[in-house]
Amino acid sequence: MKLDTSHMRYLSKTDYRVLTAIETGSKNHLVVPTPMILTLSGLRNMALLQKSLSILAKINLINREKNAKYDGYKLTYHGYDYLALKAIVNRESILALGTQIGIGKESDIFTVADKDGNNMCLKVHRLGRTSFKAVKKQRDYLGKRQSATWTYFSRLSAQKEWAFMQALYDAGFSVPKPIDQSRHHVVMSLVPGTVLRKCAELDDASRVYALLMDFALELANNGLIHCDLNEFNIMICDYDPANPESEIVVIDFPQCVSIDHPNAQELFERDINSIRHYFKTKYGVVGDYPKWEQVERSGKLDMVADATGTNKKALKELEKYQREAELTKEGENFDEHEFEDEQEEDDYEDEEEEEEDEEESEKEEVKIFDVDAHMAKLSI
Repeated sequence: MKLDTSHMRYLSKTDYRVLTAIETGSKNHLVVPTPMILTLSGLRNMALLQKSLSILAKINLINREKNAKYDGYKLTYHGYDYLALKAIVNRESILALGTQIGIGKESDIFTVADKDGNNMCLKVHRLGRTSFKAVKKQRDYLGKRQSATWTYFSRLSAQKEWAFMQALYDAGFSVPKPIDQSRHHVVMSLVPGTVLRKCAELDDASRVYALLMDFALELANNGLIHCDLNEFNIMICDYDPANPESEIVVIDFPQCVSIDHPNAQELFERDINSIRHYFKTKYGVVGDYPKWEQVERSGKLDMVADATGTNKKALKELEKYQREAELTKEGENFDEHEFEDEQEEDDYEDEEEEEEDEEESEKEEVKIFDVDAHMAKLSI
C-alpha cells in the first residue's frame, strides 16, 4: 500500500483533532457517530467539524458510513498512517520519508531519514490483507476482547515487535536497533545487508548456517522462539572477523512465543528445520543442529516482552530455585518469606510502570494536536 504524505503539510490542528477523535471513538464503535466526534474533538460547533470531515474524507483519511441507525465515519489505514507519522515526527525521530523497499503479507517497509540525514527503516504493520486473514486465530492479540478492527490488530502487532526488538537488542542479539514506535509504525535502524533469499551464494555458507543455529538456540535459552525463522527474515551483512555474529541480522518478531508455550517444541523444531532445508537445498550445506532437549533457560526475555505462552508462575519458581542454590553455595540461608516479599515488590513496581506507560500514551495523544514546524519538511 502506498504511503502518501503529500497532504500532511496542509492539514490543520483541527483536522488532526478530528482524526484523533475518530481514532478514540473507534475503540468502542465500528462506525463513530458524528455527534460523538464533535464531543471527543472538543470543537465549538458542528459547522467547523463538517468542514474538517469533508477535507479528511476527500483525501481518503476517513470514510463516511451510513446505516439504518446513524451516520458516522471510520478511520482508514491512510488516516491511521497520518496519526502515527505525526507523533513520530513530533518526537523528531524522522523528518523525511523515502521509497518503499519491501512488502510482505502483513507489512510495508520504507526508508526514512532523521534531521541529520541518517537513513533508517520504517515498518508499517498492515494486518488484514486477503492472504493473511488467519491472524485472528493464530495470535492472541485480542486478549479478553471479543473483536477488533484490523487497524487495532496492526497496532498490537507493532507494539509486540517493538517490545521484542527492544528486549533482544538490549540483550545483545543481532537484530535491528529499535528507534521509535507509534500505533502501527515501527522505526528501526536500516540493516546494511541483503535478504538471505536473494543471496545466490554466500562467502561461507557453513559459517552462516552455524551462526543461525547458535542464534536460534541462544534465543530459546533466553525464553523466546522466533516462529518464522526463514530466508525472508534473515539479512546477510559483510563478514567482520572482530564481530562474526554481525554477519547475520534477524528481523520480524511479532509472532514470537515463549518456550513455555504448549506448542513450543513444535515451533522451535519448525524454525530449525526451515533453515536446515533451505541451506541443504540452496547451498548444499548439511550440519549439526540444536535439539529441543538442549534448550536450557538462562534468561527471561519472554517475560520481559510479555510473549505469548509465558508461564510467569514457573519463572518465579525458577528464580526461587536459583536464589536458593546461590545462597546455599555461599553458605547462607534462604528466607522464603523474604523472597516472596521481594516478588510482591517487583509485581507492584511492574504495575506502576504499566500505569506510567498508560499516562505517557495519553500524553502522546495530546501532543498530536500540536502542529510541528518540521511537518512541512516531510516529503516523499
